[in-house]
Amino acid sequence: MIESVSDHFAPDPLEGRPLPHVAGLPTTTGPVTLESSYAACKALTKLHGTTYYGASLVLPKVKRHHVWALYGFCRYADEIVDAADWSSTAERAIALESLGWRFRHDLARGRSDDPVLKAVVHTVRAFDIHPDLFERFLASMAMDLTVTAYGTWTDLCGYMDGSASVIGEMMLPILEPTDDDAAVPARALGDAFQLTNFLRDVGEDLDRGRVYLPQEDLDRFGADPHRRTVDPAWIELMRFEVDRCRSLYAIADHGLDGLPPRSRRCISAARVLYGEILDQIEANGFDVFTQRARVPAWRKALVVAGAFR
Repeated sequence: MIESVSDHFAPDPLEGRPLPHVAGLPTTTGPVTLESSYAACKALTKLHGTTYYGASLVLPKVKRHHVWALYGFCRYADEIVDAADWSSTAERAIALESLGWRFRHDLARGRSDDPVLKAVVHTVRAFDIHPDLFERFLASMAMDLTVTAYGTWTDLCGYMDGSASVIGEMMLPILEPTDDDAAVPARALGDAFQLTNFLRDVGEDLDRGRVYLPQEDLDRFGADPHRRTVDPAWIELMRFEVDRCRSLYAIADHGLDGLPPRSRRCISAARVLYGEILDQIEANGFDVFTQRARVPAWRKALVVAGAFR
């Protein structure tokens, strides 16, 4: 069924030691069951990805937990990269490598005892999701350990191929599009979500020592995020990036008609809510240093409720 996974592995880089704790991951005692693993992934999605979680509820019940498993895996890796209890970059790199090792090993044997990976392995095998997608994702997560800036939009797109575009590709088997070209809008939507996050989180990323906005754009407008000042140059830069992001959403919108009704309504809800983050950034005068652009909970609930009609 899955041909690219080998049964032969070097030792676990962490030598069996536990991975960093993921905030929101329920504490388990005793053997990990498939039910408890999916419940753990649901808890991670509900805590860390409220928009994704709300939109996922629009899907048929038989599919929701698979979306939560994919989110759980991505969050697992993200927490390793940014986990406060792993003090050095070298330790985080080893932990991330270990996550990849455990994923490959457990996928090859068809089962896992990890509280998150058990559900992930089940989902990957159930929908025949290609393991290379997870390798690309982990490669981009590893970049966050050493790369702090991107020179060009092309450079950033190389990172987003694994951090964002690939998420859209992972989702396709679950969403079951009827369009043979569904990967193009799916990748665009992943990129649009990611760029929205970058624009919203400029200040937080600076605190982590990272700048995701391409240096060529900063130079073009004479903007400097390190000043943390909303001056005319910064406003013009942000207008340019918001327009770029909306262009990605427009490409993604072309794929909606090729989705089954429940999948289409799920993706539409997430797309509307994420698009409204851009609206809020504009409403805040492009101040992403002292304000966080948020879509209020009541609005999320309203959009998700409307998607059921």
